[in-house]
Amino acid sequence: MANIPQKVVHQYLRHDKKFPHVWCAGCSNGIVLGSFIRAIASMDVNRDDMIMVSGIGCSSRMPVYIDLNTMHTLHGRAIAYATGVKLHKPHMKVVVITGDGDCTAIGGNHLIHAARRNIDITVILVNNNIYGMTGGQCSPTTPHDAIATTSPYGNIEPDFDICKLAIGAGASFVARTTAFHVFEMQNYFQKAMEHPGFALIEVISACPVIYGRLNKKGGAPQMMKEFRDNSIPLTAVPKLPPEQVEGKIQRGILQEIVRPEYCAAYADLVKRVQESGGEQ
Repeated sequence: MANIPQKVVHQYLRHDKKFPHVWCAGCSNGIVLGSFIRAIASMDVNRDDMIMVSGIGCSSRMPVYIDLNTMHTLHGRAIAYATGVKLHKPHMKVVVITGDGDCTAIGGNHLIHAARRNIDITVILVNNNIYGMTGGQCSPTTPHDAIATTSPYGNIEPDFDICKLAIGAGASFVARTTAFHVFEMQNYFQKAMEHPGFALIEVISACPVIYGRLNKKGGAPQMMKEFRDNSIPLTAVPKLPPEQVEGKIQRGILQEIVRPEYCAAYADLVKRVQESGGEQ
């Protein structure tokens, strides 16, 4: 994994007109953006052949700050737009940046079916366990008993595991890390973008101003220390007793398989139909 100088990161930012950014102090989105830039700089990708697509939410502001082809779209619809881009220009690297509310609530159906089709897009899902931008409501990943503006006495709904959902839907690459583990994150981003199929990386991230404050998690440093101390790599899980694994964030690549990719299958279908003159 290449060590990317800060001046290189600076070249990927729309620094002349888009800063200061809108993210709160201590938000993990800047860390995620930095790791993503270092990943694409390590790959030496032609920026004209890459696009970042987002929906609505805190993390979905990221395309505003990065100097790539970008689309800032509708709430929950980023994967649908990304699918259209990939089908129209299959040579492009298409990356979706999204949040736990944007992608797994209103956008949940698009996530499921893009994973099922195994369309070659990379989804970076920044999971801060809450709707941050729109007022602190519960999201599908808000932990049971956690406080949110829509659950002031504790969330009674069970949360679900995003990575298990993606694997169950058919995603061929699935990984999880935290905003504390920046080099691991950069590595997973690069692996996901190089993977020939649907890839999802869940990044457990800190929202200290809303989620952290409501749930007495302390500030950003305390939340980052919790990610450090309350997470374990998948490779360590078989070596530990169950009581040391329970409740921990398990980091690592959970799924990495190769299976037919949708755009390639679609191109083959078009070719067959054209060669046959439309006859079955």
